[in-house]
Amino acid sequence: MIARYSRPAMASIWSDEGKLATWLEVEQAATAAWAELGVVPEDAAARIAQVAPPAAARVAELEATLHHDTAAFVDAVAEQLGEEGRWLHYGLTSSDVVDTALSLQMREAGKLILAGLDQAFAAVIARAEEHRETLQIGRTHGVHAEPTTFGLKLAGWAFELARGRERVARALEGMRVGKLSGAVGTYSATDPELERIACERLGLEPAPTSTQILQRDRHAELLAALAVVASSLDAFALEIRHLARTEVAEAQEPFGSGQKGSSSMPHKRNPVVAERICGLARVVRATAIVGLENVALWHERDISHSSAERVVIPDAFLALDYMLDRFAWLVDGLVVRPERMRRNLESSHFLFFSQRVLNALVESGLSRDDAYRLVQRASMRAWDEELDFRELCRADDEIASVVDLDAVFDLTVYTRHVDTVFARLEALKGEPAHA
Repeated sequence: MIARYSRPAMASIWSDEGKLATWLEVEQAATAAWAELGVVPEDAAARIAQVAPPAAARVAELEATLHHDTAAFVDAVAEQLGEEGRWLHYGLTSSDVVDTALSLQMREAGKLILAGLDQAFAAVIARAEEHRETLQIGRTHGVHAEPTTFGLKLAGWAFELARGRERVARALEGMRVGKLSGAVGTYSATDPELERIACERLGLEPAPTSTQILQRDRHAELLAALAVVASSLDAFALEIRHLARTEVAEAQEPFGSGQKGSSSMPHKRNPVVAERICGLARVVRATAIVGLENVALWHERDISHSSAERVVIPDAFLALDYMLDRFAWLVDGLVVRPERMRRNLESSHFLFFSQRVLNALVESGLSRDDAYRLVQRASMRAWDEELDFRELCRADDEIASVVDLDAVFDLTVYTRHVDTVFARLEALKGEPAHA
């Protein structure tokens, strides 16, 4: 991921320095486990435990000759150790280190994603409460339907973010595994007890079985969970973009002092952050496809997954981390215009009352089809001639004579059950993940 969309804490995890430090952490855990089992001398394990991660430049220099990054890493560490260096990487194959370290990196990166989800959730909750009863026209197919509230719209986002968090947490738990089982997973040069001890030191569970690698269904599940969250943010940002259109103008991105919206048109205030979120969602979704492609490998392993993972796993975490931060910022500072929402709600000549008139006619004894045709007749005239639907109903004796239209044309019915949804939201806030 380019620096423009990389935040420092997440970038550090996926940097060359972060990767090499994590590889060394795995090597040190393995050596300590061997020492506990009496295979590696304790003084050698202690010396290896104190060694610093090699410089990325030195590993790159060695790799230019060796054409093997793990071998270059092992040599770069070993050259700092002297005689004790012979015990480094003892009994291990490259994937023992790389896959176990990748689990550790994903665990740390996952903590940042969960924190970002919590931040976004809190921002949405706060604005939802603020606009609990702010009336806004609901739109289906992009066309006015019935009134809702802006708070209810945001409440829906909050529930979706909570589901996304649950999926990510579950997938991260599935990645909380390591493997030190050797070349094809038979422990021929290692020992199941070595794997157990080393993984315990690292805060991981030993994979119940592995080949030369951890099976990639785990990684695919996590990338898919990240992609679903990205798609949710895409949907929310797209809604903000629609609401920011000049013809709608119900919401607007924060616009800073001195900010320029266009190089040529000084009047422009564009939803650029929302658009950026939508664009990066495409990147994260694409990583999920690669994750799925990486599940199918030859026999006990090939490395067709490796080159792709070097790109897509860091990119998925980096992009989503950035998206979550920008989304929370966007929601926190979103300019909401209730007066415009009310004007837009009334701009379709109060046609949103059509279902209430229909139901009232049915309750009065008319067949549904007859009632529908009466209401549709008034509705089409209101739309085509830009007339007030309420007044047309009052002037139609077939409607007005059998229906209490004053009771029908009551806006409060659209907010009378808002508290039910917000009670559910309050209960969700109290759950451990959002406490």
